Amino acid sequence: MFPSHALEIPESIHASSEPVISIANLNHYYGQGSLRKQVLFEINLQIQRGEIIIMTGPSGSGKTTLLTLMGSLRSAQTGSLSILGQELLNASREQMTLARRNIGYIFQAHNLLNFLTVYQNVEMALEIHDITAAEADDRIRHVLTAVGLAHRMDYYPSDLSGGQKQRVAIARALVSQPKIILADEPTAALDKKSGRDVVEIMEKLAKEQGCTILLVTHDNRILDLADRIIYMEDGYLVDRSDSEAIAS
Repeated sequence: MFPSHALEIPESIHASSEPVISIANLNHYYGQGSLRKQVLFEINLQIQRGEIIIMTGPSGSGKTTLLTLMGSLRSAQTGSLSILGQELLNASREQMTLARRNIGYIFQAHNLLNFLTVYQNVEMALEIHDITAAEADDRIRHVLTAVGLAHRMDYYPSDLSGGQKQRVAIARALVSQPKIILADEPTAALDKKSGRDVVEIMEKLAKEQGCTILLVTHDNRILDLADRIIYMEDGYLVDRSDSEAIAS
């Protein structure tokens, strides 16, 4: 058995339309004293279960900072940040760790371990979950088949293309069936076809699992895959319905 550390998800998340991510008047600062600089300003955002959101905007606008706050990788400083019904402002280290159990992460750098096979890289994501070895094996094989890598399970990352490595990263993020997927520039290092393929795979699997996706990208080629596009500039978040108005 794998040890259980999963966060107890409030029943209301399943029974109502309560947002999966709810942010109100969130501000964030880097540095101390005279070097203190505000990087996020009065962020207000609600994301519902099953939504696929793309966040875009110029480099340095605060997108990754906001993503890491949502992912409980960084502590909220002011305002309100609620993930799956759990308020993270002033949360303890243990509460933040528990919140991360229900979040899958996909980054531009796939962060695969080169000394492990594809199967073993995906398997690592299940080590903290309370499931049997047989169920873990079923999940791993299912998700690798879904991303088109059933025939590459015993390969090492060095034997894969860039697109295949990113598919492994998607499989690793989704195998634990998280409630939220946070992706930071997952197509940046891929060509047009590979980039669109990995996002379409992510979208398909997430919809099957009722998962919410927030994807940070500069890639205008995948904007049409989103349910909603939000734009960030100079630390401010703005909803825009017209994707043509969004800067690359």
